[in-house]
Amino acid sequence: MSQLPKASLLIAPCLVALVAACGGSAPAPPSPLSQVSQASAARVDPTDDDLLYLEEVHGERALGFARAHNAATETELVAAPGFRALEARLLSIYGSKDKIPWPTVHGSTIFNFWMDDEHPRGLWRQTTLAEYKKALPAWTTLLDVDALNRAEKESFVFHGATCLYPRYNRCLVRLSRGGGDAEIVREFDVSKKAFVEGGFTLAEAKSTVTWKDENTLFVATDFGSGSLTQSGYPRIVKEWKRGTPLASAKLIFEADSRHVRAMCERAFHGGHGGRHDDVCTRTIDFEHHEVFVFQGPKLVRLDTPDDADVVLWNDNVFVRLKSDWKVGEATYESGSLLITKLASFVVPVLAPVAPGLVTGRSFQVLFKPTPHMSLRAFEGAKNKILLHVMRDVKSEIVLFSLRAGVWGGAPLDARDAKAGAIEAHAFDPDNSDDVWLLTEDFTVPSTLWFWSARTAERTMVKKNPSFFDASNMEATQHFAISKDGTKVPYFEVGKREGSAATRATRPGPTLMTAYGGFEISMTPNYNGVRGAAWLEKGGTFVLANLRGGGEYGPPWHKAAMKDKRQNAYDDLVAVAEDIIRRGVTTPKLLGVMGASNGGLLTSVMLTQHPELFGAIVSAVPLTDMKRYHKLLAGASWMSEYGDPDDPADWESLAKFSPFHNIQRGVDYPPVLYTTSTMDDRVHPAHARKMVARLEARGHTPLYYENMEGGHGGAADLKQRAYVDALIYTFLRSHLGLMQ
Repeated sequence: MSQLPKASLLIAPCLVALVAACGGSAPAPPSPLSQVSQASAARVDPTDDDLLYLEEVHGERALGFARAHNAATETELVAAPGFRALEARLLSIYGSKDKIPWPTVHGSTIFNFWMDDEHPRGLWRQTTLAEYKKALPAWTTLLDVDALNRAEKESFVFHGATCLYPRYNRCLVRLSRGGGDAEIVREFDVSKKAFVEGGFTLAEAKSTVTWKDENTLFVATDFGSGSLTQSGYPRIVKEWKRGTPLASAKLIFEADSRHVRAMCERAFHGGHGGRHDDVCTRTIDFEHHEVFVFQGPKLVRLDTPDDADVVLWNDNVFVRLKSDWKVGEATYESGSLLITKLASFVVPVLAPVAPGLVTGRSFQVLFKPTPHMSLRAFEGAKNKILLHVMRDVKSEIVLFSLRAGVWGGAPLDARDAKAGAIEAHAFDPDNSDDVWLLTEDFTVPSTLWFWSARTAERTMVKKNPSFFDASNMEATQHFAISKDGTKVPYFEVGKREGSAATRATRPGPTLMTAYGGFEISMTPNYNGVRGAAWLEKGGTFVLANLRGGGEYGPPWHKAAMKDKRQNAYDDLVAVAEDIIRRGVTTPKLLGVMGASNGGLLTSVMLTQHPELFGAIVSAVPLTDMKRYHKLLAGASWMSEYGDPDDPADWESLAKFSPFHNIQRGVDYPPVLYTTSTMDDRVHPAHARKMVARLEARGHTPLYYENMEGGHGGAADLKQRAYVDALIYTFLRSHLGLMQ
């Protein structure tokens, strides 16, 4: 499930765990659980209430369920020929010392968090730009997380650090026990490479904490009874002074318990001598939020539609619209990006007006969507603006400069024709208009470039190694026609079209993945594990761009929200049927895998279209759409799916809720469910209950629950390689991908 929206629009990390399969094997032995399943079929079908014990995350009975199923799944998959070799290959890719150390620039310093096979929990470290450009930079380790875990007998996962502008010498380090969203926070002294004795610390919670100044924090955390929303996130924000107890911190902002969360932060204006605004955001739900600015002691609401993305930058306000907005005589289209001056944009909170009624405000439209183009992300450098635009899901970068008071845009240099995906990020937005460029494609490893604003030239800085042989592979784009006539794009990756090798192996094993939710776009990407474990062995990979995502902007997302949710599922069916029609594969050779909202997607495929697939993997999924809003962060997703307690919404949800649509006597394809005990975002009970009901109705799913890992399913590289090896071994054994 996607992270909560922040006060900036950035490229969302891909939330789908892309999987692959490798090699052939003898038929897998029957699962020991098959006997349990056969016995279950003779018993009375357990009711929803009978399975509520599986919602007790650490309940002994629930953990016993997980351990028993883990043992059975491991007995079947770990013993399969090639499993250990595959696991070792995946770990070597995840832990490669030749991969790009992704940089974060703070002033003259490059920070990086690094994980490899010797440091599975990772090193937080720093270097200079001059060193970073070398083939083998000299790094200074700030924090060794593995050593910290040994010293404190903990299982911390590093979740990042928020450092103090402009010197970045003090940071708030976020550590999660086991990888869940809940974190502890500790103040860290970069110069001393140590936690600050007596410094700021927060107990474990789903906190948001940011610097106001060296001695003051904005803190949104669990302050005790009544301080959290129904989604389990902080609803109040306090200003906490150094040296005082947290209990005495001053309340400055709050949200309603029915909202998702509240947060505050200090937004600095790059290149403007440290000028800043204190900004607070009240997140009503995933689609709606209100943004406030402190003007002196007065709290001022930005007069924007509450479904717009709003970002402050250099005395300006960006407004990215998710619905049409009428301002005076002008109407701005959904999906557009507007910019105006902050000074002309605020109205006192004590005298609110309806959005769009304030006059005398001048907007410039930086981006307007077309049927084929959408805005994926935007970002400010010191004095320039970067737009990440997609044209039929293919990336373009546009750089805007201010001339005579008007912003003008032009394509940024991106000459690598083989790169299907391009990202651009401000190099050091406080001090520079230079840009990091990242290029990659399904078969082309990621390359990091430095683009100079002064010379308009780019220089290659780092490149990932080739983790698989792609010499005879290509990626092509196709369009399927969904049930209602909508054209749905998808990418296909495999042997070159028309080659003798392609003709000889088609139809062949094919693996699909998709997401289709929360306006998250699925774009071309280089995945070494997928390539080594699936593509290199002769399999075909398909990435489907379903409605519900952001590939064509807000309308594409809204087309699969709430009562329109079935559109996303129909889109995936259309892609599956199209690749079968084209002779790429057959139902028995077609697998589908998805995670989180994508796990809900694949579970719906299991119950709605079992005839289309030869194997299904559902990772950290939602499955019980009757109770999802009562489990962990589920209440925050009702704007996406609907409210199960509303009869009209439940009528729509009931039609696809996988847990409620399992039938006896249906020939379901082999299915593997994976989750994590420590997933405190999507409750592990979704996967547990789905498996329990499948078994009770005579089916034999496989199930693996990692005891750590959070929503990512694994807490370190070794766990990731092991879980992925289970997944890929399952897929290869059922889809006939031979070594």
